[in-house]
Amino acid sequence: MIVYATRTGNVRYIVSQLTTDAIELTADLQVDVRYLLITYTDGLGNIPAKVEQFMKHNHNLCQGVVVSGNSNFGHHVFGGAGDKLSQMYHIPLVRKLDLRGNQKDYDAIQSFYESRVKG
Repeated sequence: MIVYATRTGNVRYIVSQLTTDAIELTADLQVDVRYLLITYTDGLGNIPAKVEQFMKHNHNLCQGVVVSGNSNFGHHVFGGAGDKLSQMYHIPLVRKLDLRGNQKDYDAIQSFYESRVKG
């Protein structure tokens, strides 16, 4: 399964390009299956608050993180939420996408999902 958080619609679009089961993250969501997290970056490289809250209670089944960001803010903060989540929870950072990404990104995410999450 994919669990995703979106604010502007970019992450929802990314998820629509994949052939997987997906659910949008909500404040009270509890997950009992292996999943891939796809999120956006808040502010200047921060983890969105709702993602932080979700991960506190659901990190043990997370197999990796994909992050969307805007490279115009600079390399040091681009996709920073993904870097931080990867370090905090010792999960792979699968991909950083600039806004909606491209087909090469979707293929890489799908491949990771098939081999490491769906398994």
